[in-house]
Amino acid sequence: MSKSELIIEALKKRGREKIVDVDEEMVKLVIFSLSGGLYAFYGSDVKEVLPICGITRVPGTPAFILGVVNIRGDIESVISINDMLGLASQEKPWKGFILVTEKNGDRTGILVDEIRDVVDVPVRTIRPPISTIEAAKKDLVSGGTLHGSASVALLDLKNLLTRIKV
Repeated sequence: MSKSELIIEALKKRGREKIVDVDEEMVKLVIFSLSGGLYAFYGSDVKEVLPICGITRVPGTPAFILGVVNIRGDIESVISINDMLGLASQEKPWKGFILVTEKNGDRTGILVDEIRDVVDVPVRTIRPPISTIEAAKKDLVSGGTLHGSASVALLDLKNLLTRIKV
């Protein structure tokens, strides 16, 4: 067989192969760092990412409420979730970003150290939280995944916002 005939035969075989197109369910995650660890919220829960801007302290509020910011005329609270996750508290002057989040009509800004990535990941790659997680944090972590070779804890925004209301 000539070279041309071999190529034609290979193309005919390729046409007979069944190609399966699988649409895998994907979810968007906003991955950020806090005290050296990686965490994420679902992208649908993050409305905006802002640089640190004039946080005004409100007297008499709990320590996790850092204050409020004015976002285009809307006043939003800014909180630190470090203590809830058992991490070192963030110290003034604050550095990083504010993730403006919303879940079930509740909005708040959450102070994070760094935005690492916004990625689409297959839903199947999100695993349940590890069984050894501390009981105090168990309701705040809804799962985990990998970002490169690093482990990322997926936080449950609904439970987190419920906890700060109490």
